[in-house]
Amino acid sequence: MACRKGYSTYLQLTFIVGAPSSMRTITKDKIWQGLWGKVVVVKAGKNSYNECNDSGKDGRQVIRMAAVDGARDGKRDKILKVIEDLSLFDDDLMTLVFDKNVLATGLLLNIILQRDDLKVIEAVAQREYKNPMAGGRSITIDIYAVDGDGKVYDVEVQCDPSGADVHRARFHSSMIDSEMLRETQKFKELHDSYVIFITRTDVVGGGLPMYHVERTFRETGEAFNDGSHIIYVNGSYKNEATPVGKLMHDFRCTSTDDMFYTELARQVEYFKETEGGREIMCKAFKELAKELAEEKAKELAEEKAKEKAAEKAEELACRLLMRGKMTEEEIAEDTGLSLEAVKGLAKLQPT
Repeated sequence: MACRKGYSTYLQLTFIVGAPSSMRTITKDKIWQGLWGKVVVVKAGKNSYNECNDSGKDGRQVIRMAAVDGARDGKRDKILKVIEDLSLFDDDLMTLVFDKNVLATGLLLNIILQRDDLKVIEAVAQREYKNPMAGGRSITIDIYAVDGDGKVYDVEVQCDPSGADVHRARFHSSMIDSEMLRETQKFKELHDSYVIFITRTDVVGGGLPMYHVERTFRETGEAFNDGSHIIYVNGSYKNEATPVGKLMHDFRCTSTDDMFYTELARQVEYFKETEGGREIMCKAFKELAKELAEEKAKELAEEKAKEKAAEKAEELACRLLMRGKMTEEEIAEDTGLSLEAVKGLAKLQPT
């Protein structure tokens, strides 16, 4: 069978069969199969379709034209609807907008740090920091940036308040510091680092646009000046007369028509409102769905393995209980079961 993929809202087919040609129109929800013939003329529009040609038993040519399965179109429509409702608080859109975009990242940092001279020379979305310790926890930074002075910025965009836990800020700061110095460098050469959480809600609860965390000497109140900075930005702040208020407004927007900053609106418009950008977004969603499916399959396999191991441990415990040569405490230690579980199995044994 020879198959070809194309694009058509409708298909007009002309069959030349030695009799007057006939014209048929096939819509997406219909599959037409029929007329014997050898020549087919196809006029195509824009939506996808499949064309397959088979030879019949006695050499007759059977032509089948079918629109792509409606389920596929329906799935794409659902994805496009999700894309339409995305804002910069959503990971998928935020990642694409800021990745390798030094202008948008520079705008973001200049507003938050209340500067106008900060020059970003590198911006990477979803940059991974691997923990060198075996079994140690690694992190993935939403937006990693470096400025012209070598200062490092970690911007985390969080919808869930639990994602902005203060201990997470401390851990991220330490992971960033761990990669700043080479073996021969002095500690004083450590560049400043900024861990910035942009949260959809006011996680601190003070009603302010931003909260700055700086180390100080408790007794004197003087700044410690170790170069480590942590900032929480209130994503629900709505004073649009201020730069940070406008920025948070843009982060909440689902329509580029309502955005203040063109550096952000231009990128959001590309990924949400152009065909090329939406294709990238659709691909990202499909890849994410595949990853989630693989993770779920792995979790189910692990759960099944644990259940199997538990069953074997219980079988072993039952055999040891029947022999009566070990105490319940010893059986629990050897099988890995809890003492309560072993006692429960002991009650089920025949006397």
